[in-house]
Amino acid sequence: MTSDRTAAATGGTPALVVVAHGSRDPRALSTVRALLDRVRALRPALPVHLGHVELNEPLLPDTLAALGDGAAVLVPLLLSRGYHVKRDIPEMAAASPARTRVAAPLGPHPLLVDALHARLTEAGWPTQPDPDHAVVLASAGSRDPESRADTARTAALLAARLGVPVVPAYASAAPPTVPEAIRTLTARGHRRIALASCFTAPGRFATQCAAAAPWITSSPLGTHRSMAHLLLHRYDEAVKTGSDLTSRALATP
Repeated sequence: MTSDRTAAATGGTPALVVVAHGSRDPRALSTVRALLDRVRALRPALPVHLGHVELNEPLLPDTLAALGDGAAVLVPLLLSRGYHVKRDIPEMAAASPARTRVAAPLGPHPLLVDALHARLTEAGWPTQPDPDHAVVLASAGSRDPESRADTARTAALLAARLGVPVVPAYASAAPPTVPEAIRTLTARGHRRIALASCFTAPGRFATQCAAAAPWITSSPLGTHRSMAHLLLHRYDEAVKTGSDLTSRALATP
């Protein structure tokens, strides 16, 4: 820990701070910690820290305070743009003494689709789906139209990968719900409708959506190797946008 702080404070490699939402479900924290261990294994020399927006410790302001005035890249462990990415995280970063840059959220991106596809395959998705197969992409939901646009883009990328229709659906804040999306696909003649869990870890929303699934349900993305690679990819993108990390958080589009 001391060497991590020293590296960040002396202008060396910026620390990677993974910013999770936080959850009351204890499985979420253990999953996120295991994912960070996978990131550390991929890049052992990189200082990797965890901060939460709410509900779990360490909270992001505390993580940043421990870095002092060191450099850090904040990578949201979130799958689309929305209030946390656009407001909460940059404001917390700007209030800290650390020199920070805020990376883009994880989605949409082909690596995210890799993880979604793999989790569906693990759940029993066939190599060659029939015309009556389809997928509902279940995510948390947001009132932010850019968040919904990101989820729709992820659904389109997954549809191209699978060769079947993929309809986005939401646990809260936006239509359609998972049951509504299932009814839409059923009305179009699809009889084998899988649920792809577009959640980083187990929790209330993932459980709620899975309960509505009429057929197979994939597990949350969790510690899949593509998720670890995607966190590092977003970190690298943010570092390359400028050689200097400033004390003001810069949101990546």
